[in-house]
Parts: sequence; C-alpha cells; structure tokens
Amino acid sequence: MSAASVILAHLFGLPPARSTIGPPSEIDIVTAPGIALKTRIYRPAEPGRYPTLLMRVPYGFLGFAPVAEAYAEQGFNSVIQACRGTGGSPGEFDPLRHERDDGLAILDWLKAQSWFDGRLGLTGPSYLGYAQWAICDELPKTSAMAVQASSADFEQIVFPGNSFSLQLWLSWLQIVEGLTDAPMSAGLQIMFGNVERQTFRAANNLPLIDSDVEVVGHEVPFWRRWFREAIGNERFWAPLDQRPRMSETTPPNHLVSGWYDLMLEGLLSDYQRLVSLGHRPYLTVGNWHHISPELQVESVRATIPWMRAHLEGDTSLLRQNPVRIEITGGVGWREFNSFPPPGVSKAGLFLHEASRLDSAPPEDGQPLRFTYDPAKPTPSVGGAYFAFSGAGALDNRKLEARNDVLVFTSGRLVEDVTVIGQPVLTLFASSSATHTDFFARICDVSPSGASTNIADAIMRIRPGDPVPDDDGVLQIEIAMHHCAHRFARGHMIRLQVSSGAHPRFARNLGTPDPIGTAMHMVKQNQTVYFDSARPSRLILPVAAIS
Repeated sequence: MSAASVILAHLFGLPPARSTIGPPSEIDIVTAPGIALKTRIYRPAEPGRYPTLLMRVPYGFLGFAPVAEAYAEQGFNSVIQACRGTGGSPGEFDPLRHERDDGLAILDWLKAQSWFDGRLGLTGPSYLGYAQWAICDELPKTSAMAVQASSADFEQIVFPGNSFSLQLWLSWLQIVEGLTDAPMSAGLQIMFGNVERQTFRAANNLPLIDSDVEVVGHEVPFWRRWFREAIGNERFWAPLDQRPRMSETTPPNHLVSGWYDLMLEGLLSDYQRLVSLGHRPYLTVGNWHHISPELQVESVRATIPWMRAHLEGDTSLLRQNPVRIEITGGVGWREFNSFPPPGVSKAGLFLHEASRLDSAPPEDGQPLRFTYDPAKPTPSVGGAYFAFSGAGALDNRKLEARNDVLVFTSGRLVEDVTVIGQPVLTLFASSSATHTDFFARICDVSPSGASTNIADAIMRIRPGDPVPDDDGVLQIEIAMHHCAHRFARGHMIRLQVSSGAHPRFARNLGTPDPIGTAMHMVKQNQTVYFDSARPSRLILPVAAIS
C-alpha cells in the first residue's frame, strides 16, 4: 500500500483491503495509427483470477492513481488510461470525439491479456462517465458500470435550455490544460481560487471565442471548433450522443449524482431510459454539487459493493433498495424502490400582485417589469455549476435585492411541504428583444429571512421559439433541476424570475449575432404577466414524506 491509498481508504471509509499490490505497470496501448495512450495497471500481488476495473481519464494520473490503487487493494485488476491528448498521451484532445474508438481499442487489448478473465467493470465521474457510455454496448457478458455525475448526452450539458454553460467550459478548459501540462501548478491554481477569478475575468470580455487565450494563454482548437460548429448543429452532436447505445443488454449501472450537480438532469434521464428498457439501476443522489468532495467519496465508495455484487456475485455489501436520496431541509437520507418515489402529487402556486405566491388563481393583476442589461449582467449566486467555491446552496438575499430580479413569495407555511422531483414554471412574459433569456429559481426562505436556492433553470428565447400570441406574449415552460427538499413549517417558498446568471450561463446580448463572435449589446425590457388570461404558475411535485 502507498501512503496515498492508505489515506484515501481511511478518509473514504472503504472496506478492509483484500490484497497487497506491487508497483504499477506503465505501458503505451496503441488505439489508432500514431496514437499510443499512456496506461497504468495496478494488480493484486497474490496469485489468482481477479475482475478488472477500467477508468479512462482526461485529467492525467495524479488525482485518479490513488483511486486505481485502492481498487486493486480491494481485489480488482485496476487499469487507468489517459485519454488522447491528455496526461502524456499523444494526439489532440478533442472532447467526446475519440472515446468510442479509443475505448473499443482498449477493450480489444484487455481481451488479449492473460490476466483478464472476462469480468469487467467501468467506473468514474463526469467525463469518465461519458467514456463509459461510449462503449457500453460492446462490453463483455459479465460487466458492470458505475457512472457518477455524468450523462450519455453532453449536448444538453453544454447548452442547457439552449443557453451556453460558459462558466463550466471556461473553468474545465483551465483544468484539463493545467493538469496535462503542469499538474502541481494546476492544483495550486485550484486551491487558491485562481480558476474562478480567471473565469470571471474572461467571461466579461468579448468576443467569447477569444476567451481561451485569456484563460490558458493560447488558442485551443476544440474551444473554437465548438463555437463554430456545435451550436444548433445536429450533425455535430449526433455521433457524440451515446444514448442510442443503451439497450436491454446494457450492463447493470449504479448512478450517483447531487442535487446541485450540473449533470444531474442528464443522469436522471439516463436512469429513466434504463428503467424503460427493463433494467433496475441503482441511484444515489446527495446534497452535493459537481465537484463536492462528498460526491467524489461516494463515487469510490459506491463502486466497490456494486462491482463485487455484479462481477463476483457477492451482494453482502449492497443495499436492498435501489434508490437512495438525501432530502434536504433536515429530513436526511431515505431509500425507495424507484425515482421519483410513488405518491408524488402536483401542487400549483400562482404568481400574484404584490410579489405573492398563492394557491388561488390570479384575477386581473398588473404585470411587473424589469430591465436586463447585459453590460451589467445579473450574477450567478450558488446553484448547479462547476466551481471549487461558491456552488451549491447559498443565501440569495443580496441577489434578490437587485432591480433586475423579480421575487414572488408565499405566506409562512402552516405545515411542512416536501418536494421531490422536477418543479416546472409556466411563465407568461414578453420582451422588447426577440433574443433574450428567462431564468427561474426556487428558494427556501427561513424565519430569519435567509433565502436559500433549491432548484433553477434557464431558457433561451429565440424568434418563434416559443411562438408569441397576438399581443406578443410568450408562454414559457421552464423545467427546473430535480430536487428533494422539505420546506419546513414557518418557512416560505420563494420564486425568482430574472434574465441571467452570469458567468454560469453566457449572457444573452439581445441580438441574433453568433454567440462566439457577438460584440454588440442590447438592453432587454421584460414583462411578466399574472392574470386570469395569463396565469403564470409554479408546479411543485409534493411528496408525503414524514
């Protein structure tokens, strides 16, 4: 055991080690002409046949090598491979593009190894999860998957609600480049918050296509290619969409995510697809964001019992119920047979005058107006985004005091209200611009006045999408992130309506200019309606949970 694996096993609460291991083998595996990917293999030292776990990573070996080592100590042949163009592997890193071909090549290589006995597990979070989906239809008969904080469909992660996840991709760009070129320096950049500072600075400059130079000092081919080719281009995304690879024979999968994980919606969609195909996937969702340490811990901790159960037939460490979720607001962890759990009903809260939310439909309330100025964009405060600090649940009072944010608040609750599922806002609104955004967020307001964000989403409006009525009013359906939260008695439910969360999402400049090269900004005058003819309404999935 190395010091790193001992510390990891202790901090992560892993089962006792079952094997000792020797030094890793370091080899180059040819996956394409001129492409030999850096690969490390950790194996139990004791003679015997062992299942194999595979992780394919774009972040170099520094962070994941202790994990691979820990899996070997748990009795698995553990293979970790640096994706093309990262971690010393040759070639250009073109995100998502080569994971199918390179993944199939390592499967062929594994089958030729004397120590490979046909039992294979794939595991890993985020990009590592996508790499699993890319080869999920070609795995051996005895296989299992453990996908964490990821999705088989990355288009909706890059362009949520047809917007652009600017903060995610600017920050991720720095991390991939940094961990490939100078991993120790990159670690310090993360530790001292330089990633967030550089992201914020670059996000305020136009055009966005030049932001790669701002954050890493040079042009990055994939960044520029995405701006030129990926926006609204079905032909670009079709070969990268791994959802069609799911079938009745997809290996068993344990999916792990967090309520503030920016990839939660894609992961839950994958879960539902697997269920519809007749599978019984496991699902664990906690009060975590994408890079929460707790989510990383759970990713490793959940992998071991899952792989033992499906590769070795040992179910002793596997929980009985497939769904385990953390209900925030003081309830804690609960287990169910499915998600959403049975017994969820829909409850509506209508927007009213005097900034109220109420179960009674509105009458003839006067609309409210605000102006979104992309030169002074509404900022991001907490939520499901990619950051080492500032993501997740935060107090939103300062944000709500801005004049470009509308708030609608219920009365104090006379009993607990537990919401499990996906809230949906039907918003009747109009804009002075045909190109604009609407952002909606639900908050829990405590008796002290703290307003904590629970779920949100953005929707980019384009000419004809949605189609306005004769008065130019749009009916906008905003499906927010799934959540599981108890609004306690004495608290209030609050809805925010605004037109952005910068730099989490690229600000809408109010013009039809391409997002990558746009420079001109237009203020957008927004109107929100709530009357009997245009009843803006928030639908909450309410569950009977004690």
